[in-house]
Amino acid sequence: MLSAVAVGVQVTMVLTLVGVSRGMLADMANRSRGVGAEIVVRAPGSSLIGFSGNFSDKFVELLRTQPHVTAVAGTLVQPIGGINSITGIDLKTFNAVSGGFRFLEGGPFRQPNDLIVDDVYARGNSTHAGDIITLPNGKWRVVGVVESGKLSRMFADLTVLQDLSANNGKITTAFLKLDDPANTASVIAELKKKLPDNPIYSTEELVSLMSIDSIPMLKNFIWVVITLAVLIGFLVVFLSMYTAVLERTREIGILKALGATPAYVLGILLRETTLLAVIGSILGIIMTYGTKFLINTFVPSMAQVIVPDWWPRASAIAIGAALLGALYPGLKAARQDAIEALAYD
Repeated sequence: MLSAVAVGVQVTMVLTLVGVSRGMLADMANRSRGVGAEIVVRAPGSSLIGFSGNFSDKFVELLRTQPHVTAVAGTLVQPIGGINSITGIDLKTFNAVSGGFRFLEGGPFRQPNDLIVDDVYARGNSTHAGDIITLPNGKWRVVGVVESGKLSRMFADLTVLQDLSANNGKITTAFLKLDDPANTASVIAELKKKLPDNPIYSTEELVSLMSIDSIPMLKNFIWVVITLAVLIGFLVVFLSMYTAVLERTREIGILKALGATPAYVLGILLRETTLLAVIGSILGIIMTYGTKFLINTFVPSMAQVIVPDWWPRASAIAIGAALLGALYPGLKAARQDAIEALAYD
């Protein structure tokens, strides 16, 4: 059972990592859609999921003058450690693009150090309107808690955040609302002529790029963890089967004395290993529901999804690693001399 559980942990590692990666990217995609903009203009040289690089907020006025553009909201993102960041917004223009926040507690900004947080952040940090919280860039008063799904977990006034981060007159991203979504392609084409250095996407195009396959570093990290999981499974099964062979030396000798061939003895051990790996795989799949519950309960800012399409892959990885781990002990057992095995004490 311990061997099966160890194999299950290997499967859980793989499925949880893939589930968290997909969940986080899906959450980012949903929050990007929640802004309500048709077009996103990023800073020159910015990465797909990062927010490195800023550009002048004077471009916001230029963007507002473009045909079919009805509203533009410039935002500034300031990382504050880990996966957390504060997004600076001009509430009036952001509401014009997104349709406005749905406040669950409190209301909009009133003072320079006011902060709006979404319900996911509030739940994970036991935060309510009126609380004072300390972040790496200073103390903030939570003035409102809003329904999640619009771009960020934390919002501050744009000019205040620009001053605090020494980015006066700078923004990270501009979101454009159009009079008709059907005009998206033509507006993007015109903008690319005027702003050739800025990455410009339709919201749906940007969302479609938020996948594991589109982010090489994340994909490589997942395969590193899978390789470690394979190594763990290999070592666990190797030790388990090697110990099993030593414990069954006399039984193997009896089988060989009765005429069992090396292939028969090897087959017994490999079948046992396969059974352990299958049971472990089922346990691992079940345990991912537990990790999802724990993450959603204790780390709500992270998101894990269940990934059924990875169940066969993770199981195949576990079974393959287990069979490799059992191969040497199995061959050792199959080659044992019957007389020496019977004399083993």
